Amino acid sequence: MLILSRKAGDAILIDGGIRIVVLAADSGGVRLGIEAPSSVGIVREEIVDRIADENRRAGATAEGADLLQALGGAPKVGPPKPLGSAREPERDGVDGEG
Repeated sequence: MLILSRKAGDAILIDGGIRIVVLAADSGGVRLGIEAPSSVGIVREEIVDRIADENRRAGATAEGADLLQALGGAPKVGPPKPLGSAREPERDGVDGEG
């Protein structure tokens, strides 16, 4: 981990065209601005954690877990479940004629 001291208006450049600017800082926290290519995903860690928790709770498929793993969230799980065909709603025996 790189630890830096920055003041409001100072920036950090990261390889790949990512620029992080300190917009404001006080005893309550730091306000950052992030400029990055649209292909770079930027997500707050607590959001990834919440999504991972909810997906684990709901029994997420491996495909969803792979996405979270790529974002640094959930651990990998087993192979993905096959997608079934959509079922039509069950009918109550009425053929639609009135």
